[in-house]
Amino acid sequence: IGKNYYGSQRQLNHITIEKCIINALMKKKYIIDVRNSGFEVASRTDRYVSARGAAFSFIAKKNPILMEINSVLPKDIGIWAKTGVPQDFSSRFNAVCRHYKYLFPIYSNDSNINLDIMRKACKDLVGRHDFTNFSKKDIEEVVALRDLTIARFEKHEHFLIFDFKSRAFLRQQIRRMMTKILELGRNQTSYDDFLLLFDSSKEFSYRPADANGLILWDVDYGQNLRFEIDKKSVERMKTFLLKSLEKFDLKSRLFHIMEQDDLS
Repeated sequence: IGKNYYGSQRQLNHITIEKCIINALMKKKYIIDVRNSGFEVASRTDRYVSARGAAFSFIAKKNPILMEINSVLPKDIGIWAKTGVPQDFSSRFNAVCRHYKYLFPIYSNDSNINLDIMRKACKDLVGRHDFTNFSKKDIEEVVALRDLTIARFEKHEHFLIFDFKSRAFLRQQIRRMMTKILELGRNQTSYDDFLLLFDSSKEFSYRPADANGLILWDVDYGQNLRFEIDKKSVERMKTFLLKSLEKFDLKSRLFHIMEQDDLS
C-alpha cells in the first residue's frame, strides 16, 4: 500500500518501498552488500501508488523463505511469491507486459459523466503512439513511443475500474491519460483538444490524476517464468487488507451519511 511511502525507488532522506525491502533482506542475511546484490525492481512507482504484483530480483545468499522476510517488513508491504532466475536476468527489461489498474470513485457530482466518450478515448489511446504529452517531462531525453495494448474500464457499483497494459510506460503516463479521460467525461475539454495531445511537436501543461487511485496490478514475464506462491504470505496480506477495509469502510459510511444529511 503506497500511501505511507515516498514511492518505490530508494531516496536518501525518505522511506520508500525499495529501502524497506533491502533493509529486510539485509537483516535476514539474504544480501550482504547492496552494491553487489544485483537488486533491481521491475517498475518504479510514485508516492501514494500501490502495487499488487510488483516484482524485483536480486542475488540471494540463501534460498529465500518469504515469511522470514515478511516478519521484518512493515505490515503494509508483503512478498507473496518467488521464483529462481538466471544470473543475467533483469526484472526490469525481461518483463513482457505491465498491467496497471486505476480506480476512480463516482461521486454525486459525477452522476452525469459521459462514459461513452471516455470509452472512445480509451480506444484511441490503444496502439503505438508518441505519448510525450501524456507523460512527465524528464531532464533526460526519453523515447516516448509506446505500444498500449489495453485501455478500458468497467463500472462496478460506485467505481470506474480502468485497466492499462503495455510492455513499458512513461513516467506519470497513466495518471496523465486519466486526467484527460476524466476531463472528457466531465465535458471539461473537447475531443479535438484531446487528439492534439498525440502531436509531440506541441507542448501542454496539466496535472496528473490522483496517485492514490493507481495500482501496479501485475508484471508478466511470459510462459517460461512460473512463480511459487506462498500461502502463509498471502494470508498475511489478506489479514492486513481485511483490517484496513473494516477501518475505511466505517469512515466511508460515516462520510456518506454526512453527505446525504440535509442541513437546511
